[in-house]
Amino acid sequence: MLPYTVNFKVSARTLTGALNAHNKAAVDWGWQGLIAYGCHSLVVVIDSNTAQTLQVLEKHKADVVKVKWARENYHHNIGSPYSLRLASADVNGKIIVWDVAAGVAQCEIQEHAKPIQDVQWLWNQDASRDLLLAIHPPNYIVLWNADTGTKLWKKSYADNILSFSFDPFDPSHLTLLTSEGIVFISDFSPSKPPSGPGKKVYISSPHSSPAHNKLAAATGAKKALNKVKILITQEKPSAEFITLNDCLQLAYLPSKRNHMLLLYPREILILDLEVNQTVGVIAIERTGVPFLQVIPCFQRDGLFCLHENGCITLRVRRSYSSIFTSNEEPDPDPVQELTYDLRSQCDAIRVTKTVRPFSMVCCPVNENAAALIVSDGRVMIWELKSAVCNRNSRSSSSGVSPLYSPVSFCGIPVGVLQNKLPDLSLDNMIGQSAVAGEEHPKGSILQEVQLKFLLTGLLSGLPSPQFAIRMCPPLTTKNIKMYQPLLAVGTSNGSVLVYHLTSGLLHKELSIHSCEVKGIEWTSLTGFLSFATSTPNNMGLVRNELQLVDLPTGRSIAFRGERGNDESPIEMIKVSHLKQYLAVVFKDKPLELWDVRTCTILREMSKNFPAITALEWSPSHNLKSLRKKQLATREAMARQTVVSDTELSVVESSVISLLQEAESKSELSQNISAREHFVFTDNDGQVYHLTVEGNSVKDSARIPPDGSMGSITCIAWKGDTLVLGDMDGNLNFWDLKGRVSRGIPTHRSWVKKIRFAPGKGNQKLIAMYNDGAEVWDSKEVQMVSSLRSGRNVTFRILDVDWCTSDKVILASDDGCIRVLEMSMKSTCFRMDEQELTEPVWCPYLLVPRAALALKAFLLHQPWNGQYSLDISHVDYPENEEIKNLLQEQLNSLSNDIKKLLLDPEFTLLQRCLLVSRLYGDESELHFWTVAAHYLHSLSQEKASSTPVAKEAAPQDRVNNPLDICYDILCENAYFQKFQLERVNLQEVKRSTYDHTRKCTDQLLLLGQTDRAVQLLLETSADNQHYYCDSLKACLVTTVTSSGPSQSTIKLVATNMIANGKLAEGVQLLCLIDKAADACRYLQTYGEWNRAAWLAKVGDSSRCLELRARKFNLEFLTHDLEVFLGAARRLYKYFLSSFHLLLCI
Repeated sequence: MLPYTVNFKVSARTLTGALNAHNKAAVDWGWQGLIAYGCHSLVVVIDSNTAQTLQVLEKHKADVVKVKWARENYHHNIGSPYSLRLASADVNGKIIVWDVAAGVAQCEIQEHAKPIQDVQWLWNQDASRDLLLAIHPPNYIVLWNADTGTKLWKKSYADNILSFSFDPFDPSHLTLLTSEGIVFISDFSPSKPPSGPGKKVYISSPHSSPAHNKLAAATGAKKALNKVKILITQEKPSAEFITLNDCLQLAYLPSKRNHMLLLYPREILILDLEVNQTVGVIAIERTGVPFLQVIPCFQRDGLFCLHENGCITLRVRRSYSSIFTSNEEPDPDPVQELTYDLRSQCDAIRVTKTVRPFSMVCCPVNENAAALIVSDGRVMIWELKSAVCNRNSRSSSSGVSPLYSPVSFCGIPVGVLQNKLPDLSLDNMIGQSAVAGEEHPKGSILQEVQLKFLLTGLLSGLPSPQFAIRMCPPLTTKNIKMYQPLLAVGTSNGSVLVYHLTSGLLHKELSIHSCEVKGIEWTSLTGFLSFATSTPNNMGLVRNELQLVDLPTGRSIAFRGERGNDESPIEMIKVSHLKQYLAVVFKDKPLELWDVRTCTILREMSKNFPAITALEWSPSHNLKSLRKKQLATREAMARQTVVSDTELSVVESSVISLLQEAESKSELSQNISAREHFVFTDNDGQVYHLTVEGNSVKDSARIPPDGSMGSITCIAWKGDTLVLGDMDGNLNFWDLKGRVSRGIPTHRSWVKKIRFAPGKGNQKLIAMYNDGAEVWDSKEVQMVSSLRSGRNVTFRILDVDWCTSDKVILASDDGCIRVLEMSMKSTCFRMDEQELTEPVWCPYLLVPRAALALKAFLLHQPWNGQYSLDISHVDYPENEEIKNLLQEQLNSLSNDIKKLLLDPEFTLLQRCLLVSRLYGDESELHFWTVAAHYLHSLSQEKASSTPVAKEAAPQDRVNNPLDICYDILCENAYFQKFQLERVNLQEVKRSTYDHTRKCTDQLLLLGQTDRAVQLLLETSADNQHYYCDSLKACLVTTVTSSGPSQSTIKLVATNMIANGKLAEGVQLLCLIDKAADACRYLQTYGEWNRAAWLAKVGDSSRCLELRARKFNLEFLTHDLEVFLGAARRLYKYFLSSFHLLLCI
């Protein structure tokens, strides 16, 4: 028979609770799939899929204000492995860079002793992945090497900096939100600080805009917002129009270049930075709930919005349209807007004075989930789900365009019957063309979908202090089969939380009392007593609540029946060692003794009974002797029965004896009342020893007070050792066997509690003071460890107990409960040592070689006829334990992901894209998205043998284009169409001559000469540029492609470029169809982005030529860098992958 085993391993951990106001913005969701957030001075790391706490980092001495995961935008190999790096900053200006898996601080950074305003990792780090940019108050930005803690450079600005945002398309562009406006920096570089003060502009509030105020009464708030033309100006607005205190957030849109959003409480403004004007407004109705935060999406032009009631909404852009309601008159001059339709929203939370939403983060890999951080410590994970809807069921009067599922899955178009996971990511839920509001092609298999939020994860924290904690009875050889390490936590709201300390998860939450829980005592492994007292009335009387709780059922009964109203408050309750008796101590009322088993009172002491200051039950009793006597009686009865019947055999008599013995034991446990003892002290320090047996209570002895001790406040008793603590911080150790005592002055304040550690022969005890705690060895009468609140310990201890024989539990006023080693030093734990109830997919926890081997195993299995997720048959030569860890990771994958990986029709391109998502590999995700799109298009073109098929292939690319977030990597036709829509919107929104001129320039470059001429002719006669614009209009209209005119215009254009008129010369070259020459001039003058844009809107041959030259010079925007960098590393990537496979 196999021996019975039970998991009662308890690791050091921290149970966190409500957050501090400083923690409001301290949250981040990393590409690694983990969420980190600040809780007072702690950093908590949880798994987003299972909502389990994986790590609690404790080293800060002040409240955490910012946390940021390191980016994964680099090629991973043995030298650059997958790792969990996190930066956290606190209100004292300290930044700590963590190795989260090991739970150790890699680097500590300190510049000033003021709160860090913002911190971000540089996303484009070819030379180094360790660069961290931080805002140090009041007006400094500092670039740090997060690996060594070295300051690379420091730059100061005139205004106080509040936050900053990097341009996701150009790493040299940085925008600062200051106390007075916005500062645009265009020369950011890791090698040197920005050269100048940047371009400073000012913000005008949508509320304070004169046009807004003028139109509000006439046409309503929505139309007034549509009339807002310009929001950014280089002239400082007058005092009544300054807005900056209202602006909550500034962020670039990662879905399209040169767009930014500004968040206000009641509207979101979308800006086009090329013309510095508003091109979209998302306004909340007058009765709507204001915004708190917004997160723009990358995969689709959508916005995750957090509202003040805790509701998260998703808004997705629709086609350009005029915004007016059915009950309003149509605007004679319609204004086009970027319209964001509300597509889904989750349930709101109940907001109170102490419970309110703090922040929101979105999954950066899939953008299909958002996590809400609540001030009470809750983390709510909402996941987007798509459902196919009936087109007839959609209301046509809503004005919202339908959403359609995409044609492709993981980059490859799939059929209706093929396996796919539509909820894998946002771009697999809704198609790009549907977002743009385009008509889907006839005969298309696109399905209309609806989105909804589903709560898939909830992590609850501890409520606000005060706390009363009590660990369940200790593990013994008798209860090992049923033992669970449960901790009962009494809270200020009257509930009792029971935590399972092996996993750290909440086991049960019981709403028992109507007021603050003062104390808990366990009566068995499955039941406990808890008491609470209400606020005293004018006479000092309260309502006492004493409840007996059965944990498996959650049933609770009033232990004292109808007693408890208008009486003296209960000071403490103490359950005897055998869980037979209960002593209830009141403040101004005599002691009560109760029978726990029958819930009946045994004795209520007389009024002249001494007032009790401390009480403790003795571990000694006479149960063993009683059992021996009763067993002897039962055996005698059994022998008499056997003698009277001579036909019984010896075997039968022994069986009867065993049965009777078992019966006697059960009767003993239920009916026998063993004699137990307890001691207590009065106000004078005199010690009383009483004996309880059944209904009998006898006064055994009285010991006069010790002159060296003050008023006794607590007593602990174990074996032959009795320890007393007093008001002055003195400890008195009594050796009852040797009849000696020893007083130790600790020179600390009031001893509030003393508890002995569990375990036979373990004489360690913990003493709790006002300012901390100490662990003592009562056998040697010496202190083992000490903890004192102060400079190094920022919290104050509220309650203490023992978890196991070598671990203590501390409840503190920062809302946390810590399970610590006996040394009571706060240390972080290794993530791979934690006992989790659910397996967690996180290959970052594996050693580098194992993580890469697992990746290669998922990508390609040439030795198998079909894919398998069983790695047991693979020979891994290094370590069998690591092989088991790899199998655990494979087993932790969801069934949907396993089904895809085992599908023989799931192509290698799709597999590469899926694995990059699973690993959160940012660089490879972008690379394989682009590669899969174009490789599939290329294969389709090569496979097209008939003329009809060849004509259909380009049409497929039009119907299923690459997302516009990849900018100049998109198809030419789609990119040109997007640019035309953008310039048309800019044209409608123009309000000054400068804006009109910019629109004209763009139209000329796009080949829209007719519309450009119209804009040139609109220049008023009193404008200083009237004559030049008129001549320019004539030139554009009359230009011909004849040889002499082309030569003349090209000569003029060349001279203009040589004399600093680059933009004008490029326009002239485009007029005579010399865009290729214009691109070369732009490259020569370092305008690579403009050259790429111009080549993209031209013919494909110029685009390909420019790309080839661009690749060689190794300088382009973010999207090209991602594409090219991954392409250059592709050969090395496959070599390393197959090398690992060969090692397997």
